[in-house]
Amino acid sequence: MPRLSRLPRFPRLAGIATAAVALAALASAPTSAHEPTLTDPRVVEHFDFEAGQTPESIALEPDGSANVSFAFARQVARLSPHHEPRIIAELPAVANPTTPIVGAAVTVGIARAHDGTLYVNYATGTKLTGVWRVNPKHGTAKQIACLPKQGFPNGLALDEKRGVLYSADSINGTVWRVPTKAHPTRGCVKPKAWATGRKLQPLPPPAVGVGANGLQLRNGAVWVSNTDKGTLLRIPVKPNGSAGPIQTRATGLTAIDDFAFAFPKHDDTVLAALIATSEVAVVRPNGTHSIALTAEDGLANPTSVAVRGKTVYVPSASYFITPPNPNLLLATLNKHHHSS
Repeated sequence: MPRLSRLPRFPRLAGIATAAVALAALASAPTSAHEPTLTDPRVVEHFDFEAGQTPESIALEPDGSANVSFAFARQVARLSPHHEPRIIAELPAVANPTTPIVGAAVTVGIARAHDGTLYVNYATGTKLTGVWRVNPKHGTAKQIACLPKQGFPNGLALDEKRGVLYSADSINGTVWRVPTKAHPTRGCVKPKAWATGRKLQPLPPPAVGVGANGLQLRNGAVWVSNTDKGTLLRIPVKPNGSAGPIQTRATGLTAIDDFAFAFPKHDDTVLAALIATSEVAVVRPNGTHSIALTAEDGLANPTSVAVRGKTVYVPSASYFITPPNPNLLLATLNKHHHSS
């Protein structure tokens, strides 16, 4: 693949970073003594930017290792403590990618099934754009859903009970829903536009042009971030599987990327990656937020967040930081500060 130094570095997004700092400060609220705190931040892995090792999304294994999508390398990798990244699968190269926003074929959102099967969004600007199923044992990848060529499938979440995947399209402002099982003879299936609307759309130029981005499931609802609008949205899943009204749960989260819920069963406290300002925000159920981690802790354009027990995982892609420093940061989640 081309060296990353020859690929686009998101100039419009880089240009808003300074303004984003000020806006985020205005939207923040003072930290409460009765909420989670993140301590002991430490960078545990550094990646090779020139090799395309820009971690975009993360899905954890039961043993604490992590699966990440290396966006510009078109790879899915397994990260284990004290080991070099192990490449599980590499998606097929694209001769002339016309991918919106980035201009290169990139692996984006990733989700894990209980049996270890992985699913990943692949954005290419060609017919290969869609959801791919990855078998970690055999290192194989198969396209199971065809998404719009000129869309940008970003965040991805799996609902195993319903047997469907939800994919956030940053260009089309749509949450697509696709079955996890490809038809045995028809090949990859066409998606269903599960949720659409102004709240999911990107802003017009000169904004970055990234609408619906991160996506997670939580207690019978699909949560989505909108990067351009700095919002966190909640979309209820109706009993028949259709989408309910889109609810705005938080605003002022400048350049929010993907996110995770801090607790498995408690309230809807969110840890959100703010990519332009290299921060992680704690977003409270009432919509206010405060900054928990910053560039001083080692963040370099964080793209997503994952939580297992008391450990918080934050991959940084370093898309528009010079010199680049893509990495994986861990921090400790102090739950005893939280009131349920």
